Amino acid sequence: MSTDEPSVPIVCDECETETRVPLDDLADALDKHNAQKHDGDAVAEVDPAIKDRLADLVAEDLGLFDEEATEEP
Repeated sequence: MSTDEPSVPIVCDECETETRVPLDDLADALDKHNAQKHDGDAVAEVDPAIKDRLADLVAEDLGLFDEEATEEP
């Protein structure tokens, strides 16, 4: 993995594992782990703290936290 390539932490509470994978490989890594270890059930996931922070950044970027966006017409 290149040092310039962003990596994402994934966790599996059931397996008690945590690893980092390149962003480009994220979906495949999650699918592979869950298929091999959990019969395809979505057990392993992106670290919840990262998911929450990313959701906040996207919502902020879209202006969803702006007062105007929450006011009714």
